[in-house]
Amino acid sequence: MHTNIGYNLKRRFHATGALRGRKMSQVVTELIEQWLQHNEYHHFLMTENNLY
Repeated sequence: MHTNIGYNLKRRFHATGALRGRKMSQVVTELIEQWLQHNEYHHFLMTENNLY
């Protein structure tokens, strides 16, 4: 996956991850999984209850 983020945001993200012993890809994966848990579940509930 490729994405473009601003230089300063990337620098801060990389530095903070390094301080915590984490790779940027690990953090991004966790964030995507959290987002999917919330949004896929929400979508499922809405379609199951015919709220769309």
